Amino acid sequence: MISYLKHIVKKYFQVFWLRNRFSPDVQISQRQLFHFYQLHGSQNDKITLSSAGYSVFSQFEEDGLILFILAVIGMKSERFIEIGSDDGLNSNCANLALNFGWPGLFIDGNRRSVSRGQYFYKRYPNPFGDKPVFHAGKVTRENINSIVESAGYVGEIDVLSIDIDGNDYWIWDALTVVNPRIVIIETHIIYGDKDIIVPYDPDYSFPGRHPQYHGASPVAMIKLGNRKGYRLIGANKLGFNFIFLRNDEGVDAFPDVTINDVLKDLSALEREVDPIVFTFPFITEE
Repeated sequence: MISYLKHIVKKYFQVFWLRNRFSPDVQISQRQLFHFYQLHGSQNDKITLSSAGYSVFSQFEEDGLILFILAVIGMKSERFIEIGSDDGLNSNCANLALNFGWPGLFIDGNRRSVSRGQYFYKRYPNPFGDKPVFHAGKVTRENINSIVESAGYVGEIDVLSIDIDGNDYWIWDALTVVNPRIVIIETHIIYGDKDIIVPYDPDYSFPGRHPQYHGASPVAMIKLGNRKGYRLIGANKLGFNFIFLRNDEGVDAFPDVTINDVLKDLSALEREVDPIVFTFPFITEE
């Protein structure tokens, strides 16, 4: 009986709740918004990145932020990679897959989530259209390039999203087989203006030694982005998903911003870091 109820709930979630997010009306409205941003999405028209956020599938307002940037700089490869994608539905790139028909690569360590996503995308939105590729397994510095390359993704892509609650910094640092135009990556803003990185641990899984001991500070993440040829242009309103743009893209429309510009929600920074965390080892970005 319990398994039957779970099956019914799963079907309801997939068929009713999700379908309302990629119905023809939603697809039309998303494309209309994209074209509106193309026409008016410049600072001269008083539309700014921080005002463009909204959620269709993303947890917060990342869907709107990504669409606005793409409208201004243009869609080129129309491909994405999302590392830490869960089922590819509660994600930063699902809107591109379902409402714009993009192929992409979803990577997640939870095999049940990946299986759920594969089941869904086989049927929706079009059973005969291009489908995202899924990879189930833990990503490390040592395997990330082979995973991506084996899935057929090399060269330029439009969007890279990384959210794995741990080695985000190290995975972006190691990833070289693709050249994303936009990078959205989780940054551990609780560390404030300190220039620190939690050392790489290929076996890490949250919460590890301590739930606050993971990731990289905003200063360290910006230094990594700069070293790889990117500038910080914004973040979600809570500040933890930093958005980077490759330096040859959208220079006039998206100037680089400071940490203070994006960390406007002080609630995250006002959280006290457990003093024991700073007894653990950290390293500094050179």
